[in-house]
Amino acid sequence: MAAPGPGEYFSVGSHVSCLTCLGQQLQGEVVAFDYQSKMLTLKCAPSSGKANVSDVILINLAYVSDVDIINDRTETPPPLASLNVSKLRNRARSEKEDKLSQAYAISAGVSVEGQQLFQTIHKTIKDCKWQEKNIMVMDDVVIAPPYQVENCKGKEGSALSHVRKIVEKHFRDVESQKSMPRPQAQQTQKESTLSS
Repeated sequence: MAAPGPGEYFSVGSHVSCLTCLGQQLQGEVVAFDYQSKMLTLKCAPSSGKANVSDVILINLAYVSDVDIINDRTETPPPLASLNVSKLRNRARSEKEDKLSQAYAISAGVSVEGQQLFQTIHKTIKDCKWQEKNIMVMDDVVIAPPYQVENCKGKEGSALSHVRKIVEKHFRDVESQKSMPRPQAQQTQKESTLSS
């Protein structure tokens, strides 16, 4: 079967197999189909091999040479899961603030080391922002350029001590990555990113 003609559609929950114009065979469960744009969304087996996850693929049927329906679903599909719109809105706002913060740091001329340190601190302590070229953590600790442990200033206490430890660990990790051979350093960096 080629791309659907007038009045044809794919039922949500049906299993289909597609052959792309590049010769790639795709198979999965129909999640959505938009007749106007001829876009088909399939939920496929995970390429990562992880259980409880799926790959979701968007297919433009204009670039598909063949579509076969393996198992057509005739019953009504289950209702869509409800979305927590408030949580999504908060997540979008938080991501936007993070990106604006990064853009501010770049436009203010903050060094790459300062930007990296900010990201490291922000992973642990969300209450972290830029104050010109200084990093302000929890409104208690200020880290001035060149962003070393001795540049951490604030009221002596647990907050200052904690931030100093984060800064110290950050630069220790940076140094250990510099001393590793390049491919191993990249692998270690990927592993630390995945564990965060």
